[in-house]
Amino acid sequence: MKIGIDCRLWNETGVGRYIRNLIAELSEIDTVNDYMLFLRKNEYETVPMPRKNFQKKLADVQWHTLAEQSILKKIIEEEKLDVMHFPYFSYPVGYKGKFIITIHDLIIDHFSTGKASTLFAPFYFLKRLGYKFVLKSAIKHAQKIIAVSGATKQEIIDHYNPNPDRVVVTYEGIEKTLAKENEEKIDVKKPFFFSVGNAYPHKNLERLLDAFSEFYKKNSNSYYIFVGKQDYFSKELEKLVKEKKLSNNVFFYREVSDGQLSYLYHHALGLVVPSLMEGFGLPALEAMSNGCLVLASEIPAFLEVCGDIPIYFDPYNVEDIAEKLESVYKGNVSHIAEKKKEGIARSKRYSWKKMAQKTLEIYQSIS
Repeated sequence: MKIGIDCRLWNETGVGRYIRNLIAELSEIDTVNDYMLFLRKNEYETVPMPRKNFQKKLADVQWHTLAEQSILKKIIEEEKLDVMHFPYFSYPVGYKGKFIITIHDLIIDHFSTGKASTLFAPFYFLKRLGYKFVLKSAIKHAQKIIAVSGATKQEIIDHYNPNPDRVVVTYEGIEKTLAKENEEKIDVKKPFFFSVGNAYPHKNLERLLDAFSEFYKKNSNSYYIFVGKQDYFSKELEKLVKEKKLSNNVFFYREVSDGQLSYLYHHALGLVVPSLMEGFGLPALEAMSNGCLVLASEIPAFLEVCGDIPIYFDPYNVEDIAEKLESVYKGNVSHIAEKKKEGIARSKRYSWKKMAQKTLEIYQSIS
């Protein structure tokens, strides 16, 4: 088989990590099929191919553009592939070859990022319509749809009504670089809670900050760390920190290595994930694998992936979040040591190798 994989998001967070691990694991388990990786210019010049059966092709086309719908389609079709994998919902509508699409979540169906857009409101509305059109087309025409959790699969079925047999769940895995032996010390004030990831509206960080503000009134010798890139939403969160006079106790870490992230997991009171919706919830799983206590929203993805190990709260209830922070801070949570051990054990169910093996089976089922 000749298999194509759209790797244009190689260096992005989230989907990029999925792509990098998929390629790394496929190169270990598959020496029979031929792979063509489509990369943007920078990655085309810098990313080495792992084996002889892996080749790369320049596809310097930005996602979510008209060029993606025309130029990228031609570049892919030139390769006469047996199957093409788009590891993100965006694909060139009208592509006639057999293809697979990975849908990581349907968050944008529920939460707008329009405030952060530089587009005039009507153009942002048109962009969202374009997203819906491309996504509907992908779900309609893909031979298989990969979902990263059962919760995401159910969302896809509820929203777009594909045959459930065409939607296959492949769980994500955990970075080996996050292991304790790779820990790299980072300067932090203790004791601290922290969160990892972007500050998009569905992450619910404004409510979390309200909760920490309430918690802080009784526990002023405590700290909070937000780890994630700077963007419109994180800047708004920084403004709220200043307004609430929490600048001496709430900190933003922008560039954190996997080793430093491992240090945070191993020294925090807990990782807090107050999301209103998630497709999978990788930081929660990473925290569990490192013996870090998880405080999480009681939402389908976390319940599915993490089971009963986290300390759950109502993500819409500021008082509930604050109470859970205080119970951990004061050591009033029973069986914390057991929860941490159980978290490590449960995290071993998930691996990038398992994800790649199942993905390869999907490729082979289409030939």
